[in-house]
Amino acid sequence: MSDANVPPSEPTQPPPYAPPPAAPPPAYAPISATGPVGQPRNIGISILLAIVTLGIYTLVWTYKTFDEMKRHSNAGVGGGIALVLQIFVGVVTFFLAPSEIKGLYDRAGQRTDLTPVWGLWFLLPIIGPFVWFIKVQGELNRYWVSKGATPV
Repeated sequence: MSDANVPPSEPTQPPPYAPPPAAPPPAYAPISATGPVGQPRNIGISILLAIVTLGIYTLVWTYKTFDEMKRHSNAGVGGGIALVLQIFVGVVTFFLAPSEIKGLYDRAGQRTDLTPVWGLWFLLPIIGPFVWFIKVQGELNRYWVSKGATPV
């Protein structure tokens, strides 16, 4: 066989242009929670229940609040762990609740001025826990309403 019968090869064409793959979204992009929306609570009635039950309602509030946040966002400690922390190291809840509520806002791409620093209100005798609760429950109510819950 001779090379005379082989047709001359055509110049090779470069492959067609393919754009690079799309970059993934940044890690800090807002993520919408898909769980059930929690229940806004009346601040005055909650304070009254805490006083009348000599603080037992605070345990109920802690469990329900943290459980709702965990079910809604699939993040956080949840009701059971929060309740154990409340019983044995109660002061932790003063910092943990604002932190988790701020996380809800951050993941939803919303803004709040609530930070764990609000937990320092427990240092102010008598009035401090009331100021803390009014701010924390108020911000949580505002978040739930923004997600479709009925306002109280």
